[in-house]
Amino acid sequence: MKTDVSSSQQQRGFWLRTLHQWHWISSAVCLIGMLLFSITGITLNHAAKIEASPHVANRSVQLPAALRGNLGDRVDGNAPLPAATADWLSARLGAPIGRRPAEWSEEEIYLSMPSPGADAWMSIDRASGAVEFERTDRGWISYLNDLHKGRNAGAAWSWFLDVFAIACLVFCITGLFLLQLHAKQRRMTWPYVGLGLIVPLLLALLFIH
Repeated sequence: MKTDVSSSQQQRGFWLRTLHQWHWISSAVCLIGMLLFSITGITLNHAAKIEASPHVANRSVQLPAALRGNLGDRVDGNAPLPAATADWLSARLGAPIGRRPAEWSEEEIYLSMPSPGADAWMSIDRASGAVEFERTDRGWISYLNDLHKGRNAGAAWSWFLDVFAIACLVFCITGLFLLQLHAKQRRMTWPYVGLGLIVPLLLALLFIH
Protein backbone atom coordinates (compact mmCIF):
# COMPACT_ATOMS: atom_id res chain seq x y z
CA MET A 1 0.00 0.00 0.00
CA LYS A 2 2.82 2.39 0.92
CA THR A 3 4.52 1.53 -2.37
CA ASP A 4 1.39 2.50 -4.31
CA VAL A 5 1.11 5.82 -2.41
CA SER A 6 4.80 6.55 -2.96
CA SER A 7 4.51 5.73 -6.67
CA SER A 8 1.46 7.98 -6.99
CA GLN A 9 3.28 10.84 -5.26
CA GLN A 10 6.32 10.40 -7.48
CA GLN A 11 4.12 10.44 -10.57
CA ARG A 12 2.32 13.56 -9.36
CA GLY A 13 5.64 15.22 -8.59
CA PHE A 14 6.93 14.38 -12.07
CA TRP A 15 3.92 15.91 -13.78
CA LEU A 16 4.01 18.98 -11.54
CA ARG A 17 7.65 19.64 -12.39
CA THR A 18 7.10 19.00 -16.10
CA LEU A 19 3.99 21.16 -16.35
CA HIS A 20 5.55 23.96 -14.31
CA GLN A 21 8.58 23.92 -16.61
CA TRP A 22 6.52 24.11 -19.80
CA HIS A 23 4.22 26.68 -18.18
CA TRP A 24 6.98 29.13 -17.21
CA ILE A 25 8.85 28.68 -20.49
CA SER A 26 5.73 29.37 -22.56
CA SER A 27 4.81 32.31 -20.31
CA ALA A 28 8.29 33.80 -20.83
CA VAL A 29 7.97 33.38 -24.61
CA CYS A 30 4.47 34.89 -24.62
CA LEU A 31 5.02 37.70 -22.10
CA ILE A 32 5.86 40.65 -24.37
CA GLY A 33 3.48 39.47 -27.09
CA MET A 34 0.61 39.09 -24.62
CA LEU A 35 1.25 42.59 -23.25
CA LEU A 36 1.23 43.96 -26.80
CA PHE A 37 -1.94 42.13 -27.76
CA SER A 38 -3.69 43.06 -24.50
CA ILE A 39 -2.91 46.76 -24.97
CA THR A 40 -3.87 46.77 -28.65
CA GLY A 41 -7.03 44.84 -27.78
CA ILE A 42 -8.07 47.88 -25.73
CA THR A 43 -7.04 50.38 -28.41
CA LEU A 44 -8.86 48.41 -31.11
CA ASN A 45 -11.98 48.14 -28.94
CA HIS A 46 -11.99 51.93 -28.54
CA ALA A 47 -10.62 52.84 -31.96
CA ALA A 48 -13.50 55.24 -32.67
CA LYS A 49 -12.67 57.25 -29.52
CA ILE A 50 -8.94 57.51 -30.17
CA GLU A 51 -8.20 60.47 -32.41
CA ALA A 52 -5.54 60.04 -35.05
CA SER A 53 -3.73 62.77 -36.94
CA PRO A 54 -2.54 61.24 -40.21
CA HIS A 55 0.60 62.74 -41.68
CA VAL A 56 0.65 62.89 -45.47
CA ALA A 57 3.94 63.23 -47.34
CA ASN A 58 4.26 63.75 -51.09
CA ARG A 59 7.36 63.46 -53.23
CA SER A 60 8.08 63.73 -56.93
CA VAL A 61 11.15 62.45 -58.76
CA GLN A 62 12.15 62.00 -62.37
CA LEU A 63 13.06 58.52 -63.55
CA PRO A 64 16.30 58.56 -65.61
CA ALA A 65 15.95 57.73 -69.29
CA ALA A 66 17.98 54.53 -68.94
CA LEU A 67 15.68 53.21 -66.23
CA ARG A 68 12.60 54.37 -68.12
CA GLY A 69 13.74 52.33 -71.10
CA ASN A 70 14.34 49.40 -68.75
CA LEU A 71 10.62 49.19 -68.04
CA GLY A 72 10.06 47.20 -71.24
CA ASP A 73 6.87 47.01 -73.26
CA ARG A 74 4.41 45.42 -70.83
CA VAL A 75 1.04 47.19 -71.15
CA ASP A 76 -1.23 45.26 -68.77
CA GLY A 77 -1.33 42.86 -65.84
CA ASN A 78 0.51 42.79 -62.53
CA ALA A 79 4.27 42.33 -62.17
CA PRO A 80 7.14 43.71 -60.06
CA LEU A 81 9.26 46.59 -61.27
CA PRO A 82 12.68 45.71 -62.74
CA ALA A 83 15.19 45.30 -59.92
CA ALA A 84 17.36 48.27 -60.96
CA THR A 85 14.33 50.58 -61.15
CA ALA A 86 12.98 49.37 -57.82
CA ASP A 87 16.36 49.90 -56.13
CA TRP A 88 16.73 53.41 -57.56
CA LEU A 89 13.23 54.43 -56.48
CA SER A 90 13.67 52.88 -53.02
CA ALA A 91 16.82 54.93 -52.48
CA ARG A 92 15.29 58.19 -53.77
CA LEU A 93 11.92 57.88 -52.02
CA GLY A 94 13.07 56.20 -48.80
CA ALA A 95 10.43 53.50 -49.25
CA PRO A 96 11.24 49.80 -49.69
CA ILE A 97 9.76 48.55 -52.96
CA GLY A 98 11.38 45.14 -53.41
CA ARG A 99 9.34 42.69 -55.44
CA ARG A 100 5.91 44.15 -54.78
CA PRO A 101 3.59 43.58 -57.76
CA ALA A 102 2.67 46.75 -59.67
CA GLU A 103 -0.32 47.40 -61.91
CA TRP A 104 0.89 47.98 -65.48
CA SER A 105 -0.97 49.89 -68.18
CA GLU A 106 0.05 51.63 -71.39
CA GLU A 107 0.12 55.07 -69.75
CA GLU A 108 1.39 54.41 -66.23
CA ILE A 109 2.62 51.94 -63.65
CA TYR A 110 0.82 52.08 -60.32
CA LEU A 111 2.22 50.53 -57.16
CA SER A 112 0.30 50.20 -53.89
CA MET A 113 2.57 49.99 -50.83
CA PRO A 114 0.52 49.56 -47.66
CA SER A 115 2.30 48.80 -44.39
CA PRO A 116 1.30 48.61 -40.70
CA GLY A 117 0.01 52.01 -39.62
CA ALA A 118 0.51 53.55 -43.05
CA ASP A 119 -0.62 53.54 -46.66
CA ALA A 120 1.45 54.58 -49.64
CA TRP A 121 1.25 54.55 -53.41
CA MET A 122 3.48 55.41 -56.34
CA SER A 123 2.66 56.23 -59.94
CA ILE A 124 5.14 56.24 -62.85
CA ASP A 125 4.21 58.09 -66.02
CA ARG A 126 5.66 55.86 -68.73
CA ALA A 127 5.94 58.60 -71.33
CA SER A 128 7.68 61.28 -69.26
CA GLY A 129 9.21 59.20 -66.44
CA ALA A 130 7.59 61.45 -63.81
CA VAL A 131 7.14 59.62 -60.52
CA GLU A 132 4.58 60.65 -57.91
CA PHE A 133 4.77 59.17 -54.42
CA GLU A 134 2.43 59.66 -51.47
CA ARG A 135 2.59 58.17 -47.97
CA THR A 136 -0.01 58.56 -45.23
CA ASP A 137 1.26 57.74 -41.74
CA ARG A 138 -1.49 57.20 -39.16
CA GLY A 139 0.76 57.03 -36.07
CA TRP A 140 2.07 54.48 -33.56
CA ILE A 141 -1.32 53.37 -32.24
CA SER A 142 -2.45 52.49 -35.74
CA TYR A 143 0.89 50.77 -36.34
CA LEU A 144 0.46 48.54 -33.26
CA ASN A 145 -3.19 47.90 -34.09
CA ASP A 146 -2.23 46.70 -37.56
CA LEU A 147 0.42 44.40 -36.04
CA HIS A 148 -2.32 42.97 -33.82
CA LYS A 149 -4.38 42.19 -36.93
CA GLY A 150 -1.40 41.11 -39.04
CA ARG A 151 -2.40 43.76 -41.60
CA ASN A 152 0.20 44.32 -44.31
CA ALA A 153 2.94 43.08 -41.97
CA GLY A 154 4.59 40.52 -44.24
CA ALA A 155 5.45 36.84 -44.04
CA ALA A 156 7.90 37.07 -41.12
CA TRP A 157 5.28 38.66 -38.86
CA SER A 158 2.72 36.09 -40.00
CA TRP A 159 5.10 33.31 -38.91
CA PHE A 160 5.64 35.07 -35.60
CA LEU A 161 1.87 35.20 -35.01
CA ASP A 162 1.64 31.44 -35.62
CA VAL A 163 4.51 30.69 -33.21
CA PHE A 164 3.08 33.10 -30.65
CA ALA A 165 -0.35 31.44 -30.90
CA ILE A 166 1.19 28.00 -30.34
CA ALA A 167 3.11 29.28 -27.30
CA CYS A 168 -0.14 30.75 -25.93
CA LEU A 169 -1.85 27.38 -26.40
CA VAL A 170 0.96 25.65 -24.50
CA PHE A 171 0.67 28.25 -21.73
CA CYS A 172 -3.11 27.79 -21.45
CA ILE A 173 -3.14 23.99 -21.71
CA THR A 174 -0.35 23.53 -19.14
CA GLY A 175 -2.19 26.00 -16.92
CA LEU A 176 -5.35 23.89 -17.24
CA PHE A 177 -3.52 20.73 -16.21
CA LEU A 178 -1.92 22.57 -13.28
CA LEU A 179 -5.39 23.65 -12.21
CA GLN A 180 -6.44 20.00 -12.33
CA LEU A 181 -3.53 18.95 -10.13
CA HIS A 182 -4.18 21.70 -7.57
CA ALA A 183 -7.99 21.59 -7.69
CA LYS A 184 -8.33 19.37 -4.60
CA GLN A 185 -6.58 21.96 -2.45
CA ARG A 186 -8.33 24.92 -4.09
CA ARG A 187 -12.06 24.37 -4.06
CA MET A 188 -12.94 27.43 -6.15
CA THR A 189 -10.75 26.33 -9.08
CA TRP A 190 -13.49 24.94 -11.33
CA PRO A 191 -16.15 27.54 -10.39
CA TYR A 192 -13.72 30.24 -11.50
CA VAL A 193 -12.95 28.33 -14.71
CA GLY A 194 -16.67 27.93 -15.34
CA LEU A 195 -17.19 31.65 -14.71
CA GLY A 196 -14.58 32.42 -17.37
CA LEU A 197 -16.64 30.36 -19.82
CA ILE A 198 -20.15 31.39 -18.82
CA VAL A 199 -19.64 35.19 -18.73
CA PRO A 200 -18.48 35.63 -22.37
CA LEU A 201 -20.98 32.99 -23.51
CA LEU A 202 -23.91 34.84 -21.89
CA LEU A 203 -22.70 38.18 -23.23
CA ALA A 204 -22.51 36.73 -26.73
CA LEU A 205 -25.95 35.14 -26.51
CA LEU A 206 -27.76 38.06 -24.85
CA PHE A 207 -26.13 41.19 -26.24
CA ILE A 208 -24.60 40.32 -29.64
CA HIS A 209 -27.15 40.18 -32.45
